[in-house]
This record gives sequence, C-alpha cells and structure tokens, in this order.
Amino acid sequence: MTIGIVGGGQLGQMLALAGYPLGQDFLFFDRSADTPAGRIAPLLAGEFHDEAQLAELARRCDVISFDWENISVAALRRAARGTRIAPPLRALGVAQDRLAEKHCFQRLSIATTRFAPVDSLASLSQAVERVGLPGMLKTRRFGYDGKGQYLLRSRADIAPAWEALGSAPLLYEEWVPFDYEVSIIGVRSRSGAIAVYPLNRNYHVDGILRLTLAPWRAPQLARAARRSLSRLLEHFRYVGVLTIEFFVHRGRLLANEMAPRVHNSGHWTIEGAVTSQFENHVRAITGLPLGACDARGHSAMINLIGSMPDARRFLAEPGLHWHDYRKEPRHGRKLGHCTINEATASRRTARARQLLPRLYPQLALRP
Repeated sequence: MTIGIVGGGQLGQMLALAGYPLGQDFLFFDRSADTPAGRIAPLLAGEFHDEAQLAELARRCDVISFDWENISVAALRRAARGTRIAPPLRALGVAQDRLAEKHCFQRLSIATTRFAPVDSLASLSQAVERVGLPGMLKTRRFGYDGKGQYLLRSRADIAPAWEALGSAPLLYEEWVPFDYEVSIIGVRSRSGAIAVYPLNRNYHVDGILRLTLAPWRAPQLARAARRSLSRLLEHFRYVGVLTIEFFVHRGRLLANEMAPRVHNSGHWTIEGAVTSQFENHVRAITGLPLGACDARGHSAMINLIGSMPDARRFLAEPGLHWHDYRKEPRHGRKLGHCTINEATASRRTARARQLLPRLYPQLALRP
C-alpha cells in the first residue's frame, strides 16, 4: 500500500521510518523537496493549495494523511475525491480553528477555558469584560509553538493587542494560572478499536515544548483525559492518532487544544512504548491491527531547539537515543530530540535533570 503524506517534516519522516518495516510505501507532498521526509522517500513539491499536485498525490496513493494542520481542507477534499483520507478532514477542520475547537469541546462536555470570539476592537473590549483579566488573545488559525498570541494583563493592553493581531480572526480566552501541562495520545482504527498511551507531563518554554516525562503517574487525571479523548475519537469516527493537550488547574483538566496527527509529546514512544505512535498511526490508517501502547519503563524526551548540540558529547550516555532531523538551524526551530529510558520514574527524572543543563546551559528548566 502507498501512503500519501501532506507535509514532509520530521513527523512525516518518522511515520515513514515506522511504516517501511510494515511493508508500506510513502509519497510525500511539501512546498520544498529539502525536507526530512524528502531524504528518505519520494516527494512531490508545490504549494499546499496546489490542487493539481494534490490530485497527483491522490492518484498515486491508497490513503492520504498529513503531518501538520496548516493545509487547505477544501483543496485537499476537492483534489483527493475518491481517495481515502485519514484522519477525517472534519477533525482537521475543527483543529485548524481555535473557536471551532472550543465549541467542539463544549458540545462533548470536555472542560476548557472561558472564551469569546473577537472580530473588532469593540468586541475585544466586550470579550475582556465578559471573560475577565488577565486573558490571552489568540489568532484562530495558524498559531503554534506560542505564535499568534498576546497576553492582556489590564485594559491598557486592549489597543496594543488589537494592533498586533487584529488583522486576523481572533479568540480571547481567560488566562489560567495552571499547575502544569499534560497531554494524552490515542489511536482509533478503521474498525473502531481504540488504544491509548499513558499520560505525558510536558514542560514548555516560550510556548515551545522542551521536555516530556512519560508515563506521568496521576491516575485520576489519566482517567479523565482518556474519557475526553474517547469522546473526540468517537465523535469524529476518527482513524489515526489524536492528541489533546490540557492545563492542570486545581487538580482538574482544562482542554487547551487538540492535534489530529502524531504529536511532539509522543516522540518518547519510539523507544519507550511497545508500539510507537508513528507505527500505530500507520497501522490505523492502513487497516492493520493496532499495537499495544504500554510503556517500556519510564522515559524523558528532550527537544533540541534552535541549534543542534554536538552529538559526540552525549552519545556515550547509557541508553540515550539521539534524533537529528537535519534541518537548518533557526531560532525556536525544532531540530531534533533525544530520549532516555529508565526502570523507575525517579531515575528517569534524575537523568533528565542532569542532561538539561548540558543541552540548554542558559535555560532554567527543572522537572
């Protein structure tokens, strides 16, 4: 079977690396051939709204998936008519719009932050009055890794916030003084079978994920996260991997956003789970049985951001797994990750504490 992937970044690359041992072939579509996935698989190049290239992708593939959200749902739907797409485009469309996402959470009784749509300076003032301060103004679309956001601490911030972001449709939501952040990753097969990975504890700096610890032992939170995930999987009749990110506030989960794809906080599953999220996504969309999601020990995954450290300084570390995406260095860009796995959670966390200052000498991050 040939799997078409819209997007050729590191997530696509890891999907292909997981799918080749299962006998699958891959064809990628990206704006540039110089991508991580393009180094290991054939790739069509063009803009993501290029319906001729999308139609060529559909013609040559048995199923189409994607490795990021910011693609044209309408163009893909028209161009790929008659070709199976997984996850479903309805889920992708909801995930692309923060307002639609919030309404979806509400309809499924998944707790989230208070929010209001914003389309003018006057409506921003009304949203601040209704939701309160402090609050976060966000673009409804195309925001990730902390981009497209403005924190309002007082009414004096209303005009500057509108000046900064007012050219796009917006959402205003309450700012939550959360205790920490977690994510849950699960997969649903074409037959409706569901498998869920253990809960992840995530640490962000400047809106970018730096560290994930898994499994995170919080049984009540894990059960609540699984319930929310199952509701979304069933609601969309989903096929593939789906992630929900939550704030933990006073012992309660508040859904922040969902990602209809394999997720950065699940990179630990490559070495740390019986079946990686990447392999399970491939299994799900091709109709193969799902693999077990149980953890193998306790893992810490550290993102490598902005510049790649010298691997020679770290590869002698016992049990350390190094992933270099071979991307051009750029401030805030995810260039790779490394994972360690230990028999106990305490040993896992101690190893992460030792590694973090060596990887990020200037970063005050202590799990």
